[in-house]
Amino acid sequence: MQGSRTRAGGCFLAIFLMLGFLFGLSIRNPLKGTLLGLGIGIVLAVITWLVDKARRGH
Repeated sequence: MQGSRTRAGGCFLAIFLMLGFLFGLSIRNPLKGTLLGLGIGIVLAVITWLVDKARRGH
């Protein structure tokens, strides 16, 4: 069985979700910050997944 060399994109989702919430608290709109952080995290996770997929050649 070959070792897997995949990248983890979920960390971006978790980090930016928390950072977005903190940003939202600072602007007194936690939902807006959370959604912004979630959106950025999803974009970075998908980019990481696509780059990983291209490197594996699938």
